Amino acid sequence: MALHRVAHITIGVPDVATTSAYYADFGLTELGDGRFATADGGEQLKIIHAARRRLEELTLSADDPDDLSRIASALNRLEKPFVRDSHRLRAVDPGTEVTVTVEVQPRIVQSPAAPVPYNGPGRVERAGVRAPGVLREGPVRVRRLGHVVLGSTDQEASQRFFTEGLGFKVSDLVPGAAFLRCSTDHHNVLVQKAPISFLHHTSWQVDDVDEVGRGATRMLEGHPERHVWGLGRHHLGANFFWYLKDPAGNFSEYYSDMDCIVDDQLWTPETWEGASALYSWGPPVPPSFIRPDDLAAMMTGAHDGS
Repeated sequence: MALHRVAHITIGVPDVATTSAYYADFGLTELGDGRFATADGGEQLKIIHAARRRLEELTLSADDPDDLSRIASALNRLEKPFVRDSHRLRAVDPGTEVTVTVEVQPRIVQSPAAPVPYNGPGRVERAGVRAPGVLREGPVRVRRLGHVVLGSTDQEASQRFFTEGLGFKVSDLVPGAAFLRCSTDHHNVLVQKAPISFLHHTSWQVDDVDEVGRGATRMLEGHPERHVWGLGRHHLGANFFWYLKDPAGNFSEYYSDMDCIVDDQLWTPETWEGASALYSWGPPVPPSFIRPDDLAAMMTGAHDGS
């Protein structure tokens, strides 16, 4: 696979300062000038000013310049314009209106989190001591950026752009949406049919389900308006989740325990409908998760701006 991770995103928002403060609370390390780093991924987020919230740029990592050449050939076949130099290629997906940049970058190696001992019926792994998850006191730190979910006004074309053009693989499908991967994660990009191009959510890896719960609990202290949906477990990807909302209206997800696809030949994509397309267990899905509250306003603003 030519690509190996989602390296960086640039998010446009009307109020950079308040949104930046949110992501500092969320567990990213502030670098200044709207830039943020994760523990394992380095600088992975930049927040800039925009008239409405949107994903401005998505940067992907490739192994070498030959990978860029293969992507360039594929984009030519799709008749998609791009610009390229020796270590970078840039193209725009019209359906999501996102600028996608592919850069030659080294792979990251994550230091493994310590195995967590769990007691169960007939299995005592933790005897005479309290669970590590209840003893943690330090702040939750995001390990890396996992995926982004994008609304597309032409979902089928966006799916072709990412798969036939950039080299993503299809992991699973739901009506009107595709879970796509460029790494061993179950998905790194999800493109879904929408009346306007917009950023639905970004997803950030933490060590385990306790960190998902601790992180969300900390974020909600004094800020109940940040809550969106969780705690739960997805069926597609199988990860634990908790979704929160930043001041601009973008959802951000803590996740852990994502399905890992190491061998493409051993994974068969399926099409899912109903509740399984959204989750395995958890609270009922809030309507605002399916259709964000500000979607109509964004559509009106986009129309007025045209």
